[in-house]
Amino acid sequence: MAAKIEVEKIDKSKFRVRVTESGSETSHDVTVSPSDYTRLTNGNVEPEELVRRSFGFLLEREPKESILKHFDLSVIGRYFPEYEKEIKRRLT
Repeated sequence: MAAKIEVEKIDKSKFRVRVTESGSETSHDVTVSPSDYTRLTNGNVEPEELVRRSFGFLLEREPKESILKHFDLSVIGRYFPEYEKEIKRRLT
């Protein structure tokens, strides 16, 4: 069963993400800086879609319970160096 990823915009750069899978749910607070948003998307998708796709990327590599509860989107690249190249590819 694929995970259900819900993204709620809290303000311009903050999002709450709920991941539901196998009957359980996790919640995550994510910050996306304007510079990261522009660099990763060129403004071609909404920030919520960037966050949703980023969680899809993470869930391919680790269980939802292993994803940090609070983080800035830029830290994904520290754990997974291929993130930026891959997310740009997925968003085009």
